[in-house]
Amino acid sequence: MNFNYHNPYTSTRLPLFARNVVSTSHPLGAQAGLRMLLKGGNAVDAAIAAAAAMTIVEPVSNGLGSDAFALIWDGKALHGLNASGRAPQSWTPDYFSKKYGADAQTPPKRGMDSVSVPGAVAGWVAMSERFGKLPFADLMEPAIEIAERGYLLPPVVQQKWAAATHELKGQPGFAQSFLPWGRAPNVGELFQFKAAGKALRAIAQSKGTAYYGGEIAHAIEKFSARNGGSITAKDFENYKPEWVQPIGKDYRGYTLHEIPPNSQGIAALIALGILGKFDVAGLAVDGVDSQHLQIEAMKLAFADVYKYVAEPSAMAVSVDQMLDDAYLSSRAKLIDMKKAQDFGAGNPVKGGTIYLTAADENGMMVSFIQSNYMGFGSGCVEPEFGISLQNRGHAFSLQPGANQVAPGKRPFHTIIPAFLSKPKARSHPLLPGEGRGEGLTVANIEPVMSYGVMGANMQPQGHMQTLVRMLDYQQSPQVACDAPRWRYNAGYEINVESAMDKATVQGLADRGHRMEVINDSYQDFGAGQFIWCAGDPGVEGYVAASDARRDGQAVGF
Repeated sequence: MNFNYHNPYTSTRLPLFARNVVSTSHPLGAQAGLRMLLKGGNAVDAAIAAAAAMTIVEPVSNGLGSDAFALIWDGKALHGLNASGRAPQSWTPDYFSKKYGADAQTPPKRGMDSVSVPGAVAGWVAMSERFGKLPFADLMEPAIEIAERGYLLPPVVQQKWAAATHELKGQPGFAQSFLPWGRAPNVGELFQFKAAGKALRAIAQSKGTAYYGGEIAHAIEKFSARNGGSITAKDFENYKPEWVQPIGKDYRGYTLHEIPPNSQGIAALIALGILGKFDVAGLAVDGVDSQHLQIEAMKLAFADVYKYVAEPSAMAVSVDQMLDDAYLSSRAKLIDMKKAQDFGAGNPVKGGTIYLTAADENGMMVSFIQSNYMGFGSGCVEPEFGISLQNRGHAFSLQPGANQVAPGKRPFHTIIPAFLSKPKARSHPLLPGEGRGEGLTVANIEPVMSYGVMGANMQPQGHMQTLVRMLDYQQSPQVACDAPRWRYNAGYEINVESAMDKATVQGLADRGHRMEVINDSYQDFGAGQFIWCAGDPGVEGYVAASDARRDGQAVGF
């Protein structure tokens, strides 16, 4: 790809060119990963170390009680990891109706009854055991040091920390852990999280067993019981992450790969499958026609995702049916280029997530995402070990349907890593079997980019918008990252960044889109990290980008 590196958008970032790269939304997280590469580790080692550090330096988005997903190119094949948590064995519709009333639609938004079993730590262990080079304990060292010595709060993290205080200060353990002076730390103030350092040491020494059935799990069980929850150490002990086959869709000679359901990654594939029926490159990159078309394609994608996607065993339709080319052609015909339409998508929530990516000179690339769901998640923090617990259980439904809560079930999930490849001498579109992941090896595909964009339902929207800019308009990863974005919410409602061209905003309004222009890019428009393979990783290396919407950084050597 011959990118245009001219950047017409306001940015505080430049692309990074290196043979070994880590890109995260906090500089100390990126440096943690880089330390592992300098120590002789590979991209998986770097990603795990960065992920552990991110639980400390960006607690507004993730923690030691997170879920996670990963796509890993090991130099020979593409692998998917689903480390999303499952419902406690006590969770049934009857459990919630007795506590919250028969009219309750979902588990609560905050508190212990929003906490499913966190999967991130188990995901780290699984990645290390299968692909890592360094001892697992080594990977925890940077995070332990940061937790115990502390770090100075950066601006974006501090803004979100302070904003969450009013809602969460009454949740058990929150003030003790995150309001050290009865308030959120200010920019430049030292924050220490020694309880989390204790947990990280236990996780390092036990390779995670302290967390899954050991002393940490038992501490969480006691904490939960004291605060109205029902999750047990046995729920933790029974948890295992799952290696899965990525799903994919061809677009402009490349293939975008996503994690299969229970995640929403298929939304990006559906939208791209619809856009593939149009000459997007023939439309002005920031013009109203291009933006309108992308918004409508995304609406169609969400309409199907919110109706059908759940735990795979509960889905009424298959992934192959949802990605069928003839079906997507029929959906594309519904788009009216002159007016906005309501295709019946649901009303998604806002979220808190970190995404990171790492690549090494031997060709290994990792796309990794980790989340507490809504900001600080449940707001509940087990105090002895500093486990900030996610609220992913809130994503279950209590009403009959594919996503209805059940013991041991995984909820619909918003966090999604992405990976781009290029087929080797393929004479046909991606077939159903290949779409499920078979044949995703060095014999059939070339790795191109590991990337992701954070932010609840913004994630597939960000995957699509940035990829269209790179593949249809040849904008470089950093330029595509810096460009203004929109976010579809529900019905005719969208948010647009204040930097978007005013004529385009007016043109969208004239077509019936109901818009709110937003200045807070962090919450509404996500943030991305990108690593594009520039050729032979050991010779040309990579081009990396980090989103200016957060405090992040791409680093390398």
